[in-house]
Amino acid sequence: MRPTARLLMSHPAHFISLGFGAGLSPWAPGTVGTLLGWALYPLIRTPVSEFVFLALLASFFLAGVLAAERTGRALGVADHGGIVWDEMVAIWLVLLFTPSGLLWQAVAVALFRFFDIVKPPPVRWADRSFKGGFGVMFDDIVAAGYTLLVLAILVVVFGA
Repeated sequence: MRPTARLLMSHPAHFISLGFGAGLSPWAPGTVGTLLGWALYPLIRTPVSEFVFLALLASFFLAGVLAAERTGRALGVADHGGIVWDEMVAIWLVLLFTPSGLLWQAVAVALFRFFDIVKPPPVRWADRSFKGGFGVMFDDIVAAGYTLLVLAILVVVFGA
């Protein structure tokens, strides 16, 4: 089943898990959700401290577990491609630790999408091992970890 605008608006959990509508994209909804997350990042990051932002991310993760669980059940697929809140939360985490500048952010987004799509171990293990809403959210956090590791190496090599 493909998510629709009607489903999106039928429950707050669907609105969240479908990334405010980004998950309705017929083309690469995960990438669209990641790009929307990138665009929204300055709006949600700027007004708060790092501590408050990390607390927000933790609450967004927990809300995502519940929302993805409900939307997955409604769509009949636990980790449906239209569920993009996991990409949004993960890219916000990545961007928090990304050096400032549009180029670094673009590299971070590209690396995250690569690791989220390719799912090298242990991302693939996390994707297969954990089910339901937690599984939907967790594998993207592992992909974010890979992204941050590669970014750290790039910063050492190229400077920030």
